[in-house]
Amino acid sequence: AGVLSSFQPVLQVGTVMSSIRDSYSAVCSESELPTNPYILHVLHDTDERVSRLSPEEGVEIKLTGNNRLLPVQRLSDTDVLALSKALADNVSVRGLDLRYNSITDEGAAHLGVLLQENVSLRCLNLMGNDIEVSGAEFIAKALHRNETLKTLQMTGNKIGDKGGMHFAAMLQINSSLEELDLGDCDLDTQSLIAFAIVLNHNKNAHVINLSRPLLFSQQEETTVHMARMLKVNRHLRELHLGKHEMKDFGVERLCDALSFNSTLRYLDLRCNSITRDGAKCLAELLKQNTGLEILDLASNRIEDDGAVYLSEALAMYNNTLKALSIPSNNIGARGLVSLAKALKVNTTLSHIYIWGNILEAPACLAFSKLIESGRLSEEDTDVSPYEVEGRVCLSELFHGLRRHYYWTPSYGQDGDPASNSSLALRDTA
Repeated sequence: AGVLSSFQPVLQVGTVMSSIRDSYSAVCSESELPTNPYILHVLHDTDERVSRLSPEEGVEIKLTGNNRLLPVQRLSDTDVLALSKALADNVSVRGLDLRYNSITDEGAAHLGVLLQENVSLRCLNLMGNDIEVSGAEFIAKALHRNETLKTLQMTGNKIGDKGGMHFAAMLQINSSLEELDLGDCDLDTQSLIAFAIVLNHNKNAHVINLSRPLLFSQQEETTVHMARMLKVNRHLRELHLGKHEMKDFGVERLCDALSFNSTLRYLDLRCNSITRDGAKCLAELLKQNTGLEILDLASNRIEDDGAVYLSEALAMYNNTLKALSIPSNNIGARGLVSLAKALKVNTTLSHIYIWGNILEAPACLAFSKLIESGRLSEEDTDVSPYEVEGRVCLSELFHGLRRHYYWTPSYGQDGDPASNSSLALRDTA
């Protein structure tokens, strides 16, 4: 409470975006706070970009702590205080990317005040900081009043079950937030069930990531609650349930519910314990041609039988799925060749990812022919054919649905559609 009450914007920045760097320097001077050279450098570049934009266009300030191309001094809570004061009344900054810094609960409190003061911020990325329960509470309560923020990423902050409950409660009140990412946040059964209940009635949330909770039960209660929610929710477009220790029973519950759902576009079930029986349930769902366009089954164990089930659905029934991700599923030649044959018939599926399976000669040849014929672009898969002594092999490409989710390599393009095809497909939906 003391941090919140002590926050007062020092300068009226208004719409003059060119003064952001000067505003930050003035705030530091008047409040006797140290300046961060990294912030000064980024704000200088931001001012130059803004000078080339029209007043209606907004900018994103990227102050990521893992930037390898600049001399980075990671942001502390004091840096966040100064930056928040400088941006409090700014109407041009639409995005603030603070990934991988040293922001704790104190810094989260400053950001909570910023969210109450600023009416233009649309996206806030706090991935990989040191925010815990009280920091989550500050931000969640700030969003009770905020009516402009659309996207919030809290990924990797150990807010725990109590922190998750604060965000679940926020979704009952907030009417503007569309995307919430709480992956790797140490959520537990209670908060996951709370999210499922809240999403029964929330009409604004389109993208929810609840991956990698800490679950100690084998009963799959959380999956059952999510399934019940999906049966009635008509607004959710994207749901991430990776690393939930989900088994075939849970997948069956989800499929039963999704047969009544025509709005979910992207289902992420990577890194679970799904076998051929779960894949069979998903194949039956695909046969119904629901709205599902992206299915991520990476790092499960559907094996050849599961791949064949999916192939049959794709070849003869489905005309809605656009992307299928099945790396590291112990699929051999029979399953992969079956999928390759399905792609010859199915004209809707444009992206498929298979690296990490058993790439024997028949599978390599089948996918090589798909690529050479033009049916499958190398941009839309994660393998590339090459030949050694008359034998066709496949090498790995750094392509996938969300390969840049945690970080973008210095040689890579941020948001590159080949490495982040789910974003590209979502934008074209």
